[in-house]
Amino acid sequence: QLQLVESGGGLVQAGGSLSISCAASVTIFSMKVMGWYRQAPGKQRELVATINSSGSTNYGDSVKGRFTIARDNAKNTVTLQMNSLKPEDTAVYYCNALQWGTSLIAWGQGTQVTVSS
Repeated sequence: QLQLVESGGGLVQAGGSLSISCAASVTIFSMKVMGWYRQAPGKQRELVATINSSGSTNYGDSVKGRFTIARDNAKNTVTLQMNSLKPEDTAVYYCNALQWGTSLIAWGQGTQVTVSS
């Protein structure tokens, strides 16, 4: 059964950088697409970034040019490098994944990212 575990969240000042990771319990070669979403208090969960099996990426408008998603097939992880962080980036960040041959999307437990002004 696929499990996703996020790590690397924390507190950072505005303008700073932070990298968060998502470790999968199975090979990510089996993943059709993996992604990061975030949810701030009182707001709906929103897309941050996705990456498919071919390495093609997609970003939410609010993070384009600042965040970078990447896959490490050897480590079965997906990372999100976040630069030029803003207070409005404060949220719980969730990793998700869709495996080939299934319509079920797995979610991690989330990691808190807080950006202070």
